[in-house]
Amino acid sequence: MSAGVLSHSCRVIMVLSAAVALAPFGNADEAGEPAADAAVLDGRDGRDLALRLFRPEPRLRVERHAVERARFPAVDVHTHFGIRFKGDARKRDDYLDVMDRNGVAVCVSLDGGWGDALDDHLRSLDERHRDRFVVFANIDWRGPGRADDPATWDCQRPEFPRVAADMLADAKRRGASGVKIFKDFGLTYRNGDGSFVRIDDERWDPIWQACGALGLPVLIHTADPSAFFQPIDARNERWEELHRRPQWSFHGPGFPGRDELLEARNRVVARHPATTFIAAHMGNDGEDLETLGAWLDRWPNLHVDLASRINELGRQPYTARRFLVRYADRVLFATDGPWPEARLRLYWRFLETFDEYFPYAENEFPPQGFWNIYGVGLPDDVLHAIYHGNAARLIPGVQERLERAAGG
Repeated sequence: MSAGVLSHSCRVIMVLSAAVALAPFGNADEAGEPAADAAVLDGRDGRDLALRLFRPEPRLRVERHAVERARFPAVDVHTHFGIRFKGDARKRDDYLDVMDRNGVAVCVSLDGGWGDALDDHLRSLDERHRDRFVVFANIDWRGPGRADDPATWDCQRPEFPRVAADMLADAKRRGASGVKIFKDFGLTYRNGDGSFVRIDDERWDPIWQACGALGLPVLIHTADPSAFFQPIDARNERWEELHRRPQWSFHGPGFPGRDELLEARNRVVARHPATTFIAAHMGNDGEDLETLGAWLDRWPNLHVDLASRINELGRQPYTARRFLVRYADRVLFATDGPWPEARLRLYWRFLETFDEYFPYAENEFPPQGFWNIYGVGLPDDVLHAIYHGNAARLIPGVQERLERAAGG
């Protein structure tokens, strides 16, 4: 939150007491208006103000640029067409119009699944639009086992790594261009004895080796922002967000530690230099670019994507710009979409302009931190690499699609 907003809010007291915390967003009506019992905390006439009613209107007057299209063709390497659209052809086609208007040449859908499900997902996207999508497969760790009994999961069987490696080869034959690992791997999955499945367990080495041998990059989501591993209290800078979505909190003994998860992922990257790893969401360490840069310096096979992290980069624009310029060949454009068109255009604005203090999302309540961001105004060569150059180099099928798009 900027000094401008703080100066505005000095006239109010944002109450974070237990009383307010226990009467939060559930007390709003369906239209999003606060319930009547919140009126005493409306901030008027010297009264205290409930944080959930805080709607600051910045009085800042600065130059603004509406960037409606990426300067170069963009490849969004982190999208969830299966999760968000669930095979709805109308929504897919509507989003293709958004892609056309905004200069998004190709999207990488990370929801490919495994076996026949992969065929189904490829078919749902390839139908009439083959050159606009590539798909990553997802390893099925559970198989037919019961969700509440990890001892019955396929990954507990001794032959699982070999079978999974064979399935990866099958996924490539079916048309997969990579593998997406979701954050539950390491964070919530458990072994039969109740211990957490470790990302760096040597049991999985044949899987990572197979990905390297097959030329399938691994886009892996590990951990989450540091606030999600801290108590939801007055010191947590994302209290407002976590109060609305407490299921996003991984604080406490029921989960592994954040540093433990990131270190485990990094050990896998180090053990498999022939495998390309793309650490989702700026490696989930966009808050500490010095450390992230040290990881990139140490492991040439590690890359990162921007998905849902311009909120972190945009509040440290000087540091972020230096990072993005220095590591231009290691960062891939990504959004975590499909999102509304308004959010896409905020990505263009962040990357291409020096605009000051603007939102990073279209939501009334920002989804990832109660603050605004600043643009980093990247030079053309850096934009070219991040928008599509790195994806074309690392992800099978992207270069051919870009060439066909350029050819008309």
